Amino acid sequence: MATACALTPASAAVIRAPRLQLVRSNKSLKVLPLYQRGAGRIHASLSTAAPLSSAKPDDLVASILSKVMQTDRGVLLMRNEHDKVAEVARDLQQYCVDEPVKCPLIFGEWDVVYCSNPTSPGGGYRSAIGRLFFKTKEMIQVVEAPDIVRNKVSFSLLGLVDGEVSLEGKLNVLDEKWIQVVFDAPELKFGGLEFRYGGQSEVKLEITYIDEKIRLGKGSRGSLFVFQRRK
Repeated sequence: MATACALTPASAAVIRAPRLQLVRSNKSLKVLPLYQRGAGRIHASLSTAAPLSSAKPDDLVASILSKVMQTDRGVLLMRNEHDKVAEVARDLQQYCVDEPVKCPLIFGEWDVVYCSNPTSPGGGYRSAIGRLFFKTKEMIQVVEAPDIVRNKVSFSLLGLVDGEVSLEGKLNVLDEKWIQVVFDAPELKFGGLEFRYGGQSEVKLEITYIDEKIRLGKGSRGSLFVFQRRK
């Protein structure tokens, strides 16, 4: 059984106090902040990082799952609802382990429960036209040690014929957060038919959070993925 990885929240932003100078005025001393001067005006600027959420990881996990479940993996959400999912994902990112690609929790079977871009997982089967004909039943990703990734999308054509598309690929670690998966040509099973089509493909994904329940990832083009561990 995989061991849990320690969570390390990001450190809070520190605001530095301004430098001070002494100015003599009418035989008295005044303490003034030392800012950049120019053209007779005093210019001061102060930038701070966005405040980090004080919510606990378990509460944030429950929150993001409640926002994405029963949404056809994000298809049914409005733009402002996608923004709320992204906000919770950013809050969870502060609790991500330092090197998620080395965390044993990455291995296992995962349901793809959300993607901010509905056509990223499943390709044409999940496009606006594809969804008119193909109803997605399951979207699963299996990560096996040491470096095997299997994706499977099962569907029903007009509710009459079942089929599935599967891919198998090799996982390559790019750095402490990013992985690359090079997939072989997809295999289509439809009715009594079974064949391969197309060629190799590859994806890059940043792991932004992982625990015993969920895994968050961001694609190289910015798509946000939410994976839920299968029971």
